Amino acid sequence: MNIVSESKPKFESPIAEETAQKRADSIVALMSTDEKLDLIKGHNGFFIKGFEKYGMPDIYLTDASQGVHIRESFLGSDLSEYALPKSVAFPNTLCLAATWNPKIARTYAKSIGEECKAAGIGVLLGPGMNIYRNSQNGRNFEYMGEDPYLAARMVEQYIVGVQNTGVIATLKHFVANNTDYRRRASNTIVDERTLHEIYMPAFKSGVDAGALAVMTSYNLINGEWAGQNDFVINYLLREKLGFSGLVMSDWWSINDCKALVNSGQDLEMPGGESMANLKSYVEKGEVDIKKIDKMCGRIIKTLAQMGYLDGPIKDTTYLEKFEVHEQVALKTAREGIVLLRNENNVLPISKDSNKKILLTGIYIDEVIYGGGSGEVKGYNKVTMLDALQKVYPNLEYKPEATEDDLKNADVVIVSVGTWDWEGCDRRFALTTEQEELVQKASTLNANTMVVVNSGSGIRMSDWNNVKAIVYNWYPGQIGNVALAEILTGITNPSGKLPMSIEKEFKDSPAYGYVSEDTAFLSDHEKYLDTSIPESELNRWSFDTSIDEAKDLLYNVEYKEGVLVGYRWYDTKKIAPLFPFGYGLSYTTFALGNIKLSSNEIAKTETLKVTVEVANTGKVDGATTVQLYVGEQNATVTRPVKELKAFQKVWLKAGEKKQVDLYLTPESFSYWSADTRDWEINAGKFTVFAGQSSANIEAETVVTVH
Repeated sequence: MNIVSESKPKFESPIAEETAQKRADSIVALMSTDEKLDLIKGHNGFFIKGFEKYGMPDIYLTDASQGVHIRESFLGSDLSEYALPKSVAFPNTLCLAATWNPKIARTYAKSIGEECKAAGIGVLLGPGMNIYRNSQNGRNFEYMGEDPYLAARMVEQYIVGVQNTGVIATLKHFVANNTDYRRRASNTIVDERTLHEIYMPAFKSGVDAGALAVMTSYNLINGEWAGQNDFVINYLLREKLGFSGLVMSDWWSINDCKALVNSGQDLEMPGGESMANLKSYVEKGEVDIKKIDKMCGRIIKTLAQMGYLDGPIKDTTYLEKFEVHEQVALKTAREGIVLLRNENNVLPISKDSNKKILLTGIYIDEVIYGGGSGEVKGYNKVTMLDALQKVYPNLEYKPEATEDDLKNADVVIVSVGTWDWEGCDRRFALTTEQEELVQKASTLNANTMVVVNSGSGIRMSDWNNVKAIVYNWYPGQIGNVALAEILTGITNPSGKLPMSIEKEFKDSPAYGYVSEDTAFLSDHEKYLDTSIPESELNRWSFDTSIDEAKDLLYNVEYKEGVLVGYRWYDTKKIAPLFPFGYGLSYTTFALGNIKLSSNEIAKTETLKVTVEVANTGKVDGATTVQLYVGEQNATVTRPVKELKAFQKVWLKAGEKKQVDLYLTPESFSYWSADTRDWEINAGKFTVFAGQSSANIEAETVVTVH
């Protein structure tokens, strides 16, 4: 039987690559050496330099993880033509991944692309897709979780969504950049199999979907900085993934211009800081001008493919779509917020309830967001206080609740969180102040629930008396409306964790990469007499220049190999606090009756898997059917199971559906260190169906020949 799975999304550029390359080559042939050297270095901080005589405009690049970063202070009056009057603050990208809904990823990205287009922004510096290996990583909020398959399915839709608006998307940060502690000094020690199986699939999906740009990362890979690393760019990215577009460095991440030219890199941002002597190297024959020609050609070709040499980039008609974008942001929050605990059905609490509800904690009268280059503040913001006061007439907000306040309330809602930030990592545990508040409230009041506002996992292992936990992420400018809808039951939660949340950080394969006490104390002594919020003091950073990093290098050894996230916890038999793919609903679901299109297939065939899913409760809702595959009697180390297909399913109360999922040859393959290619072993594979990595409800076996 010839089974054909659904086709993957693909962006088709308005100008064919071959046509764009010919045009680029003709321009490069006319350029002087000085012009070529100007083109391969960034211009004015966030621009690709244009040349009017060749029909090339200046191209503005801006960041994106939660929307469009306007950069008001940078643009000023001189560059005001690129400034948006406002930009929607979307839920952070990890919240997007928690929707487990690739369709939302496309509309989310399309909305961001349209806002870029409205300002004439040519290149979006996103999406971020580094794998969640380390729960303390300050940039996890920008990424799409721990699983390469989930990230890949979200990323490919994101790319098509952005680039269909006429804006170039940038896959970042290539590759294995999983900590922001001394980010330019961290040397990732990782084997090639692990790169291909864990850290590159999301990039491959982006390349296959037609992404036109890639940004390299700050860290070293096996001893050389990624941005000037021949193995990383020429071999992994260009040869193995087949990427032929524009590769740019992250800002201030290059220290050797000769290595840069030889690596396959095209553009050093922000201003070619390593290139002071490059012209003399060219004149002496120490650097081949033909390689610089190729760099220029790839830059111009990429711009030509999107039509940037033929017409205006800006389209102000998109300024009329902000209300539409706000609704996309709200829908993302509705589907991305995760209900982690709901003992005794303490939730939902109906709208207009007469219960006396006490709200206390932090991030209640402000909208929290991830910080750094991807920062988006938004407008028309709805705080948690605004949203909950609107639905609960008896809600009382007390930033400093007394013991009597806590005891006398019918329900206590404690808001906690972390302010995650680029360029620094933070502790897995909450601040002492926040943890003490949770313990005090849950001890004094049997109906205590906690709302977590964070861009990553946090320690919740001692919350034994907490009746409900809601993961609110960074919900965006109006995401707290979705939170209120979920608390009241207007919206039935359907978010699922895109990562595991461990009980203790020592359970994680990332444990030990830094001495927490040393890093925390030495970095924050200088802050002791400032007004920095206590919540911020739970993170640390030694963000350094690349020159300073030479003397501060430290190795981050990926000894776990391909056993990342739930793969680690399954194999090591360590139970996380909350497993990958986990999330509760106000109804219940059951999976069963798993059927295969065939019990035996050839290595080249696609297998259809049918699973019956039923809403066994009394409320309409959605769950995500997750399909995992595990090889029996594997000849190499392989995880117990790996996510290979999923589908979010909406069901009315009592309804049943048959869900068809597809396993391609890729679903059974692994990267061989011997052949340096993908291989499939003949033998038996278990196919697991569940609603999380730890909740497997049906399984069967297929034999692969």
